[in-house]
Amino acid sequence: MRFEHKAGVRRRLILSFVVTITVTLAIAGFNPFRRSVQPHAPLPEFTAHLDRRITSLMRLYNIPGCSMALVEDYQLVWLKAYGYADVEQKRPLTVDTPMSVQSISKAVTAWGVMHLVDHGELDLDAPIVEYLKTWQFPQSAFPTEKITSRQLLSHSAGLPLGDVFAIYAPEEQRPTLREMLTREAVLMAEPGQRFSYSNTGFNLLELLIEDITGEAFAAYMERVVLKPLGMENASFTWRADFDPAVPVGYNLKHQPVPVYVYAAKASGGLFATAKDIATFAIGEMAGEDAQVLSAAGMRAMYEDHSSNLGIYGLVFDFYGLGHYVEVLDHDTFAISHGGQGNGIMTHYHAVPNTGDAIVILTNSQRSWPFIAAVLSDWAHWRGFPPLGMGRILWGKIALWLLAAIICWVSLLLLLQAGRASRAANHLRRSVHLPLRQWIKVVIAVLIFCGLGWCISQKYLFLTAVFPRATNGLGVSLFILGVALLVSAFVQGKLFRSNPHQW
Repeated sequence: MRFEHKAGVRRRLILSFVVTITVTLAIAGFNPFRRSVQPHAPLPEFTAHLDRRITSLMRLYNIPGCSMALVEDYQLVWLKAYGYADVEQKRPLTVDTPMSVQSISKAVTAWGVMHLVDHGELDLDAPIVEYLKTWQFPQSAFPTEKITSRQLLSHSAGLPLGDVFAIYAPEEQRPTLREMLTREAVLMAEPGQRFSYSNTGFNLLELLIEDITGEAFAAYMERVVLKPLGMENASFTWRADFDPAVPVGYNLKHQPVPVYVYAAKASGGLFATAKDIATFAIGEMAGEDAQVLSAAGMRAMYEDHSSNLGIYGLVFDFYGLGHYVEVLDHDTFAISHGGQGNGIMTHYHAVPNTGDAIVILTNSQRSWPFIAAVLSDWAHWRGFPPLGMGRILWGKIALWLLAAIICWVSLLLLLQAGRASRAANHLRRSVHLPLRQWIKVVIAVLIFCGLGWCISQKYLFLTAVFPRATNGLGVSLFILGVALLVSAFVQGKLFRSNPHQW
């Protein structure tokens, strides 16, 4: 009888575990039976798949608008926009709507720097202090005279990220580039030692370009990069007459974020359409046929300049000059860059050997898993190995599974507490708890404090990458905290009344 009872308990535990996992993955939107198109299927078949897929994913992640472009054989073959530029006003997002592309700007800025190199006006390995005429570094604990343009382009100059929350309404007074750099360009590490993603470093390149050329950065970039490449609607200068108007952004809580600009332009100040970025990607893949840069200059941008990328190494193999690079096989590589700002997320991926590229621009900060899913479908369609960005989808599943396990443990604690409560109904109440129950209380308090700290933060990397999954994890942890408290007090009451049972 005891054996049958234990077997029955084991079956119920397994069943409850399976049910919990299944329900959680259903909430996550996981569908193991979803079919993608076959590799190298005709373009209309893949775009029809995208229409269904994108609409479903936008609904799942609450993404208002998305503008996309596809490039095949070095030609723009498909362009489409979905959803809204402004949800409240029901203003549709169109393929002609210029959008803030955020850090995709860095790849474009790299072209501006390499143009100076091609024309003998800049040596990538010379100290940049030799070129700076209108500004000096603030005092640092590390030698600023060692910083080179190559280090700035590869995020290895030892400079900090910069203040990503310093945004301004387009008409608002903002600090000058030099004022901002004086505040932010304080070295935090020895130049050339390690990769550390830095907006400040690229904004310093903006100043470098201006001091070398004597020309405003935006005007220089338009003259030597944007116009020659044919990026007709792209601009590093905010224009009130953008038509259609730039979309409203939507943050991680899906709150609207009015259009804004930064004090600097080089690291994230470009406004462009998906067609503009696709045109840029085609230029990136031109190789020996490059018109704006030399073939040697373009190759230099895609070489390994920073390998130890930290958390970015989970997705990419190395960072070149203004570009992430991913090795697909022994003779094929992909170049890419993404962008994230308050209420905005963007990405482009290009494979120079084959002439394939994809551009995804969204006005939502909840778009990383959305972008990862679309990129994975695109790579499968083009016959590429799985892209590193696809690991975001596996990370999402792992977080949901963790949330499911936590919910299951919470369920067991509550069931155990329920049985203990029924057994102790006739016993005297007490607020005194034994040590093991106090440990549960302490864990619960730590969980609640941790959740409170997370809620109070302006930005959490994990939430940005896995918006729905981290919400699910947060809810499961809250449930666990409640279950621990209930279990502690109920079982503590039973212990106090009959300690010999323990």
